[in-house]
Amino acid sequence: MPLRKINLPAEPSTEQSQSTQRDLDRPTAIQIYEQVALNGRRELARTNTSLAISGLAGGLAMGLTGLSVAIVNAALGDSPGARFIAFLLYPMGFMTTILGRSQLFTENTLYPVALILDERRHVLSTMRLWGIVFSANVAGALVFAIMCARTKALQPQALAALAQLGLDAAHHPVRHIFWSGVVGGWIIATVAWLVSASHSITGSVALIWSLTFIVGLGHFAHCIATSGEILTAVLNHQLVARDYLRWLLPATLGNIAGGVTLVTLLEYGQSKLR
Repeated sequence: MPLRKINLPAEPSTEQSQSTQRDLDRPTAIQIYEQVALNGRRELARTNTSLAISGLAGGLAMGLTGLSVAIVNAALGDSPGARFIAFLLYPMGFMTTILGRSQLFTENTLYPVALILDERRHVLSTMRLWGIVFSANVAGALVFAIMCARTKALQPQALAALAQLGLDAAHHPVRHIFWSGVVGGWIIATVAWLVSASHSITGSVALIWSLTFIVGLGHFAHCIATSGEILTAVLNHQLVARDYLRWLLPATLGNIAGGVTLVTLLEYGQSKLR
């Protein structure tokens, strides 16, 4: 029987091998910063309508953080072990929003600000982005709260647990809310930075889950994630709107300070200042 000729795959070129190796290597701080700035440029190029719709979707999806915790709390009770298990699901809203590429205000303390530092412009465009995304995120959180508190979607025990999360978050001094927001903003902007360095969805999921789990377990203020919980308590007649606004301002300022100062400026310094 005649022998068949076997065609072996061609050897990869030197250029292809180097490209593959670059893909496998850890990106440098400069490469991550360039990717972050590119993300910021893309976000600033989006229309007002696109930003608003994406921000609304992001605010609604962030409600999954409190909802997941509340459902498990209602099922398992309020023991320390049950609370720990419940907060294992706190990252659900962040994973849905970040991996789904919806607009999230605290991510935007990194991306467009990095572009401002890199190119020394885009300040007004960033203010436009922040205003639209923040308003749309809060509107999405309000839609989530309406679905939970004004419909029969949740079991009474789950609704009570969700509203209790809001009560616990709102009943803190302003100074605590601000500094808690600084830590929360620092962690979420760090998530955005590390996701930009990740090579895979699996890696991104691990990063988002591990860091946002700390946000939930530590009860650090997040101006959008916690909004759904507090607004549910307001609509459930356990808080008034003034309580929400009293919490929202220091939480938001803290998130901005943590994201911009502790992440964006420091990463700019290590990446660009030589």
